[in-house]
Amino acid sequence: MPRRSQPLRIAIDTGGTFTDCVWIDRTSGELRILKVFSTPTDPSQAILDALDKIAHEGEFVILHGTTVGTNSLLERKGARTALVTTEGFEDVIEIGRQARPKLYDFFFDRVEPLVPADLRFGVEERVASDGELLGAPEPAQLESLASRIAAKKPGSIAISLIFSFANPRNELAVTRALRPLRIPLSVSHEILPEFREYERTSTVVINAYLQPILKRYLENLERRVRNPHIFVMQSSGGITSLASAAREPVRTVLSGPAGGVVGSAAAARRSGFERIIAFDMGGTSTDVSLVEGCLAISSQAEIAGLPVGVPMLDIHTVGAGGGSLARFDAGGALRVGPASAGADPGPICYGRGMQPTVTDANLLLGRLQPTRFLGGDFTLDFDRTRRVAGEWLRREGNRLTLENFAEGMIRVVNTTMEKAIRVVSIERGRDPRDFSLVAFGGAGGLHACALARALRIPTVIIPAMPGALSALGILASDVVKDYSRTILLGCTGRLPLEALQKEFAKLQVRAERDFQREAWRGKIHFKYSADLRYLGQAYELNIPFSGTMLADFHREHRRRYGYAHATREVELVTVRLRAAVKPTSEDVEKSEPPASVARAFHERNRKGGSGRARIGKPSAFSTPVLFDGKKHSTRVYFRDDLRPGKKYKGPAIITEYSATTVIPPRKLFHLDSAGNLIIMLS
Repeated sequence: MPRRSQPLRIAIDTGGTFTDCVWIDRTSGELRILKVFSTPTDPSQAILDALDKIAHEGEFVILHGTTVGTNSLLERKGARTALVTTEGFEDVIEIGRQARPKLYDFFFDRVEPLVPADLRFGVEERVASDGELLGAPEPAQLESLASRIAAKKPGSIAISLIFSFANPRNELAVTRALRPLRIPLSVSHEILPEFREYERTSTVVINAYLQPILKRYLENLERRVRNPHIFVMQSSGGITSLASAAREPVRTVLSGPAGGVVGSAAAARRSGFERIIAFDMGGTSTDVSLVEGCLAISSQAEIAGLPVGVPMLDIHTVGAGGGSLARFDAGGALRVGPASAGADPGPICYGRGMQPTVTDANLLLGRLQPTRFLGGDFTLDFDRTRRVAGEWLRREGNRLTLENFAEGMIRVVNTTMEKAIRVVSIERGRDPRDFSLVAFGGAGGLHACALARALRIPTVIIPAMPGALSALGILASDVVKDYSRTILLGCTGRLPLEALQKEFAKLQVRAERDFQREAWRGKIHFKYSADLRYLGQAYELNIPFSGTMLADFHREHRRRYGYAHATREVELVTVRLRAAVKPTSEDVEKSEPPASVARAFHERNRKGGSGRARIGKPSAFSTPVLFDGKKHSTRVYFRDDLRPGKKYKGPAIITEYSATTVIPPRKLFHLDSAGNLIIMLS
């Protein structure tokens, strides 16, 4: 049970449709949950609305997963950014790599760089690949550079000299010359001291592009909630201080989805499952990730078509969510997404939308119960959905029945999400039949069983409080800082242990200094790893540091690519350090199993208050639901009413405050002792 002397910790995940809040009740030790509609034009307003409903008296801490940086990048609404790089390399971010996303598409439009040509500036300097200083910029040149940049009036500046990771001296000189401009600076040797100039420059540019936007948002949030204790979720699966997030926003572009992966792994672990595929279907997008015991961290990701080199949880995202809009293409084929209705205007059934969404399709098929949405606090408008969707179909000149149209939408969106799961499993040498599917997000439980059947995944796990699991993951996260440095050391037969330990020691000193500067208390836990490759290869595998690291690399290379060369020279490319501190004595995994986590907000429904679904009705009832073109009499249960350990049989619909789960005919399911819903499909 949490100590009363500690401030209340509230995790808040801002999504495209809902803003989710999770905290541990100070009296009972139970998890609590609240969902409010997001306010896209001002995300902080939804947070204020939620805090007003929570009405906590006393000190509190906000742990925030935000989509502000992500949306700014996707919508190209970041700051006007200037780039300073080594003379002759100004066009690196436009040239990119030789890889072509669509090899035979003559009409494919490449992603435009975030910095136009007139805002790219070259500096006469040179550092050798081994760090030797070959030429430094002259003071007069730096003075001229500052004047030319000031004349362009950028909102942010990215500095990325070609070999600054080996020797940052010239980059520091440029930084000192530009600091008097009082324009936010993003410097590559501080953000990503690694080789590969395209990926590093792109990462630093993205950071500069987002920096003024996220800094303004976070400072505004801090001021409006009148609370100095705000921390932000990073893409790597750990929280960081508000100041760090404002300084390096590139580390937050997958802030919310990262919380979901952390939460799904923790929930599955409570039920004894270590190998999982996390499937998070929200209102706007679907995020999938594969977890084998520990969280998979990638340092080679891509967001909005742009490479990002900072450590991130290995998450694959597609534009498929409950708010994804239906349309017919020029050939008359039904398409779903990636455009979304979001929170404004939202699906038709929310009362304002005018174009069918996946949520509307689930309602038309009977899979969503109108009076059991958000625990009965919000009623879905079934009659309006039938009328508006029917009118839309007629305007489109389509003669499909509403039921056939809705089933078609579900099949199309399921195909999109099935492909996403294949990307993180089959395409990476993993057999999905060896994993369990952990489904969460507001819409995850509606589609999980169909996806699992298509991929022959034997077990589906619906965690407790699935619609707010990302917020729960944020609440359970440690404070994390990641460090790296490219070293390029060759080795044959045995590791250069002394050299490696020296490099790790340097990173550890940086970590300890940073934690001390931000006043974090507690023991720092370090995880050491390195990127390895065979000499001559272009890409690496990240291997945990140990005395058997070379043998582990050969083994992983064989598993990943089907072959290994035990006698070939191996190159140690980049050393990595992950430092973590637990910020509190609260243990989310040991808190009261949240079989009824929303009780505080819909307990009144049981007493006949605002919950119309409960008045005069038994705990479970039957309703017709379409499965594979046929109507089945389907039992509808409140999740709170399921008895732990008792076996139930589908078809069934499980409703709860944060989500709805659909279970197909003849499939067995039960609620386990951890509060997770376990569905057996084989």
